[in-house]
Order: sequence, then structure tokens, then C-alpha cells
Amino acid sequence: MRPKKSEEEGIQGDLYRAQLSSQLNSKHELFVLAAAIDWAGLDEALGDRYVSERGRPALPTRLLVGLHYLKYAYDESDESVCARWVENPYWQHFCGYETLQHDLPMHPTSMTRWRQRMGPERIEALLQQTVVVAQRQGHLNKNSLKRVNVDTTVQPKAVAFPTDARLADTARRALVRAAGHRGIELRQSYVRVGKKALFEHSRYARARQFKRANRHLRKLRTYLGRVLRDIERKCPEPDPELRDLMQVCGRIHEQRRTDRKKVYSVHAPEVECIAKGKAHKKYEFGVKVSMATTSKDNWVVGAQALHGAPFDGHTLVGQLQQVERLSGQLPNDTFVDRGYRGAPSRVAQSFDGAVAVHLPKARRKVPRGLYRWMRRRSAIEPVIGHMKSDHRMERNPLKGVSGDQVHALLCAAGFNFRKLLRLAALWRAWLRFHALLTALQSRRTPLQLPFP
Repeated sequence: MRPKKSEEEGIQGDLYRAQLSSQLNSKHELFVLAAAIDWAGLDEALGDRYVSERGRPALPTRLLVGLHYLKYAYDESDESVCARWVENPYWQHFCGYETLQHDLPMHPTSMTRWRQRMGPERIEALLQQTVVVAQRQGHLNKNSLKRVNVDTTVQPKAVAFPTDARLADTARRALVRAAGHRGIELRQSYVRVGKKALFEHSRYARARQFKRANRHLRKLRTYLGRVLRDIERKCPEPDPELRDLMQVCGRIHEQRRTDRKKVYSVHAPEVECIAKGKAHKKYEFGVKVSMATTSKDNWVVGAQALHGAPFDGHTLVGQLQQVERLSGQLPNDTFVDRGYRGAPSRVAQSFDGAVAVHLPKARRKVPRGLYRWMRRRSAIEPVIGHMKSDHRMERNPLKGVSGDQVHALLCAAGFNFRKLLRLAALWRAWLRFHALLTALQSRRTPLQLPFP
């Protein structure tokens, strides 16, 4: 059932309790942004997922959208953002509540179910809203959107480092656990000997005694194959969940070290191994993400999770289409690194020459003004670094392919939202300084400033 309106939900008015709007500082950055965001438009864009008219009313859209903005802006989890929401009246006002709340009106797991219900197509509206607010407040103008920087990075998944021995033991334990839940009596679970074999493999691998380590690795694979065949005999027609688990475990049992398209996690088989070529981290396990930022102001105007580890040059057309969809304007110039070789011809064919793609060139081959913007391309690198360290992109806990796409969009929305908060706080500091300066100048004695 669709969420009720604010008046019906009773969160906007209470005659017997003090109103938050009359107690809070109206110049606080969260107070200002609460009035700047188009909550009605977000409710209309996200409310079409509630098709049934029966049952319990859904939670207010403003509450869930506000919690996700705050979560990814301040690097919180579902549980911690809900705990801080109860303690912070500014957060409550931002989420649409006019009276102080002493309990959260939902369980933190409701945020997970809401993300799954919305999907990446509608979560994109949260990123678009931050871009629209920046445009409305004058922080992002049309000239800034004419030039964008595009780059790719890796969004790591919340999985353990995938060694062959650990994968085989984890797959066996997952099969044993699933069989126990379904009442399937296994001939042997290999709990004790499997744990011992994994421990011995780790010891020998650490000592670089690889022949002995491989002997225990073969034991672990043998235990996994025996459990897998035992379940196949005793449950010839498994349910869909068990069937998917058996397929993943079967791939883990058959794959070898040099194989391609391997499985790197039992609970997240969509994880991919992406080679970075860096000394401190040669490989990362997750999904490739394409990012687009404005060249001048570093606003994130596009974020896409791309499965299959595509070549960077093949992703630029889709990224530019997302930039146009979110900002309402197609950029004139796009600055990329050398990993996008071949992209200029693809982009020119797709957009009829309306977008120019600039790869790094020697200084003598380009005009001075254009070379300055080409050097500015590296400004996207610290943006990616901040999104990883401050906005939860370093380790993605969301499940599935759609979880990767949703997480990338929410990380970008959190970056833009935090930037809006900083600009609002800077404007409040300027107003405070201007008021102080005016008060000092109104005195009889002339104001003596320490600077000319």
C-alpha cells in the first residue's frame, strides 16, 4: 500500500507538543536543505512501486529518503543511522517530523527492503535530486555542465579474500547448513576433518611448502564433492534457492587456479576479479564503477556499476547518457584518461559530434586553454578517494547485481549531499561574519581592521 501523506500520517502537526521548527536554528544547513529538496517530487517518483491498495500503509518516503541521504553523507550503517536519528532533532526535522521523536517508527531492516523494492532505476532519483538542488541554489550552472571528467574505479564487495581452500571449505559448510535446514540427513558433514584440513593448508602455504598445502587442498575439494553428490542423490528436485547454491558450489568444485570467470564468493557469485596493476593492491574483488564529475566544481553527475568488467572506452556512451538524464544537459567536452582509447569515434557516432572526447596529449599539440582543462581531468581522482573513504564505497555490503548498482548511486548522492551541507554551512558563516561586521561598523568609533 502507498505511504500516507504527511497530514494523514500525523507527523507534521501536534497541538500538545512543541514544534521542532520553532526550536531549531532556521539557518542550520540541514534545516536549509530540508526546505530546498523537492520531497513531493521524490514521493511521486518513488511511490509507483506501491501498486496494492490493501494492507498496512508503507513508511513515509521522506523518512526513508532522508535516512539514506544521512547514512551515505556521514558514513553510517543502517543501524547506526537509525540510532543517531533518535538522538538528533535536526535529523528528525530533515526527515519530515515536526515534533521530537523518542523512538524510531521502524526497524533498520526496513531500509534494506525499501532499497530492494525501489531498485537502481528509482534510486537514481536521489542522485538527480542533489544535482537539481545544486542547480537551484546556484552552485552548479550550465557552464559547469559543459565540461565533465569521466573515469572508472573498482567498488569492492564485502567478501573475504578468495583463496581456493577457503572457498571450498565455505561452500561445503554452506551446503551442510542448507541441508540441515531442509531436513536432509547427510552421510557425513566433514565438519571436524574439513576444519583441520583448512588449518593445515594455511600453515603449509604460509611456510611455502606448496606440495603439502596442495595435498590438503585436494582433501577440501574431495569433501565438497562428496557433500554435493550426497545432496543430489537424496534431493533430486531441490527448491530454487538450494538449486542455485548447488550450482555455485559445483562451479567452485570444478574451477582451478588458472580458469577464467571463476566464482570468488559463495554468497556473492557476481563478484569479479579486476586487476589494478598497483603495487599495494594488484587485484580487487567487486565491480567496475564509472563516475562522471563536472570539471570545474567536482559535482558528481553520473555513477554506474558495470558488471562484466567492460573496456573503459565501451562505457563512455552510457555514462554520457546518464549525465544528460540527471542534469538535463549534454556536456560539450569530456576529459578522460588513456584507458578510453577508441571512445571518441564511438561517442561521435552516438551523439552526432555534439560531444568532444579529449584524451591526454602533449602540451604542444593542444591550445593553451584546452590544455588547462585536460590537466584538470585528474581532479576526479580525489573525488573517487573521498567516496571510498568517507561515503562507503570502499566496501559494498549490499547483495546482488542490483545491490552493486544501488550502492554506487547512493555513494554519489551522499557525496553531493555532504557538499551541499558544507556550502550551506559556509553561507551561514558568511552571514554571521557580515552581521558582526555591520554591528562593528555601526559604532561611533571607526572600525580598525588588522588588514588594509
